[in-house]
Amino acid sequence: MLTLHAADLLIAVPGTAPVPGGAVVVDGDTVAALGPYEELTAAYPRARVRRWPGVIVPGLVQRRAAALLTGAYHPDPREHAELGERPLTGDRLAALAMDDTRWSGSFRRGLQQMLRHGTTAVAGAFDSLPLSTAIARSGLRVLPVATPGEPDLDPLRGVTALADAVASPLTVGGRADLAVFDVPDEAALLERGAGTCVATVLAGRLVHRRR
Repeated sequence: MLTLHAADLLIAVPGTAPVPGGAVVVDGDTVAALGPYEELTAAYPRARVRRWPGVIVPGLVQRRAAALLTGAYHPDPREHAELGERPLTGDRLAALAMDDTRWSGSFRRGLQQMLRHGTTAVAGAFDSLPLSTAIARSGLRVLPVATPGEPDLDPLRGVTALADAVASPLTVGGRADLAVFDVPDEAALLERGAGTCVATVLAGRLVHRRR
């Protein structure tokens, strides 16, 4: 089934001219077309249309994924009243009684949080079997080069150009990994961060939609 994702602005290749009123046509797990909304709706009249506020960009890469997943505990919603919603690190993590079951749940929730921040790829070496299994099941791409630093769910934290934060540009025939942020342009996205994500598409699947 064809799906057409449209927004106020499309940045298919960061560093090049954006497309006002742009859209992406997705066929299965692949980008079928990129361009102005009017042109693509005419070319693909049977495509299902999803309209989003803000800007469509390529999916982001989380370069501190290992620290976020193995150096932090992501509380279960049932623990929020006691532990809060933010990842626990340092002394707060050390104070928890952790076992394989608890870590496995934390891995899954951490990956879900990444998807909510427009992440479609993680960077690093993930040697733990439960962790590598959770990543494989999530569908996130794995890239080799990680960045050391404190865990942060926002892949845009400290980034000065969008091109440095995307996994790969959106290209016709390429994998359909994209994210949509409720901001007017790249400058606003870098300023406000990935918490403005309203939708994440991973290999053509809508895996996050802000309600």
